[in-house]
Amino acid sequence: MQKLPRNDGPPVKPRHAASLILLDTSQAEPRVLMGQRHSKMKFIPDAYVFPGGKLDPEDHQVNPSTTLPPQVVKHVCQGGTSPDMARALALAAIRETWEETGLLLAHQAPLKDAPESWQGFAKDEQSPDLAALSFYARAITPASSPIRFHARFFLADAQKVTGKLQGSGELDNLDWYPLSQALKLPIIDVTEFVLTQLQKRPEIHQPNPAPLWAYRKDKPMVVHRSL
Repeated sequence: MQKLPRNDGPPVKPRHAASLILLDTSQAEPRVLMGQRHSKMKFIPDAYVFPGGKLDPEDHQVNPSTTLPPQVVKHVCQGGTSPDMARALALAAIRETWEETGLLLAHQAPLKDAPESWQGFAKDEQSPDLAALSFYARAITPASSPIRFHARFFLADAQKVTGKLQGSGELDNLDWYPLSQALKLPIIDVTEFVLTQLQKRPEIHQPNPAPLWAYRKDKPMVVHRSL
């Protein structure tokens, strides 16, 4: 398992981020889409991750034709997040997945007044499908890390994405990995936690609140909350 970098200075503020776990349950063993970060990247180089990235201010400006399911909004907001932020994070997960993999979680519908980072969707008259999302987990990078994220992990059925799998250059070795194989890849602790949970509960629609993977004195802990 790969270790996170350490910071000897004052703690930095976590940045909002979102990832999309695409789960393919069409075969005997469920598979997930993952790729490997470049060796020259500052944050967790060489690690295998789910598609995702930082929240873009323009993600707040998108007006899709579908909405997040109320239960998903409720679960995302449990961590002190506003409904508007929950929606923007879900959109960020979909956008980043499209940018990094070429796959669209969307349906045919006009996307009006789309900002620049969403022009690819608007051009093809594709609107992000928020209704297809579940909320699976969230994680906060430890205070000892020089780069920190408050990451939200959304989950969707792989059968709902369209497009051809093709990397943008951000992730290498993009592929659909069986869960048992994915757990053997170079991954960080939170990715291992998510994959292990998927092995136990390979379901698209999650009825329970998402767990929080956090750290206390650099030791990971999992917080489960009930609504």
